[in-house]
Amino acid sequence: MSGNQSPPEQQEMPLIEHLLELRNRLLKMVLAVIICFAFIYPFANELYLWLSQPLRELLPVGQTMIATDITSPFFAPLKLALVLAVFVAIPVILYQLWSFVAPGLYTHEKRLAFPLLFTSVLLFYAGAAFAYYVVFPLVFGFFTAIGPEGIVELPDISSYLNFVLKMFFAFGVAFEIPIATVLLILTGATTPQDLAAKRPYVVVGCFIIGMLLTPPDIISQTLLAVPMWILFEVGILFGRLAYRRAEEDNAEGESSSG
Repeated sequence: MSGNQSPPEQQEMPLIEHLLELRNRLLKMVLAVIICFAFIYPFANELYLWLSQPLRELLPVGQTMIATDITSPFFAPLKLALVLAVFVAIPVILYQLWSFVAPGLYTHEKRLAFPLLFTSVLLFYAGAAFAYYVVFPLVFGFFTAIGPEGIVELPDISSYLNFVLKMFFAFGVAFEIPIATVLLILTGATTPQDLAAKRPYVVVGCFIIGMLLTPPDIISQTLLAVPMWILFEVGILFGRLAYRRAEEDNAEGESSSG
């Protein structure tokens, strides 16, 4: 067996020790979120103003956002601070998950898993940034311009927050497509050639997903579908490299065992 194929440690741990280890990891995740929330919450109102800027800049002069519920001015920034705390703590959360599962992985699996985790975090952040800086100005510009004359637009702060969080999640998950593609190839579920052959179906699927995850306008649907398609092609590219590397490792393992 080759050096990078050595099995994980075979020391049997009692179930109670696994549960205690899992509990400790979960507590560290929760603690990380609480610490991030404690630092973020004092700036929750300013952060909400920053988050709503793409829409507020497009509202006519004299118009602004409103709160239709008595508790909205308190709960909307609070919800934003909590979501941002989880968002900021994602690296710590993934690290704790990695620390829990890593002892059971083979050496070559560890070598692949950590870069994939790190890249997945960056891609999720990139998807959220793409939504804020590219998608929001175009989508809100479309919605504010298409309304009939005589209708005063006064967006509710809670509805706006729910909308943008949904868009952040949609684009963050969509930007994980290269990771999913590489994992499918590495696990043997498919090959780069098979994925490339299914490209027409993938393109159609991207637009269907864009239709389901975004508002009913062609701009936001296209702005989600096209990057998904591009990221799928990127995933195939890196999948080919990983697939070739895996075949070389298997060939080395067979030659060394022979």
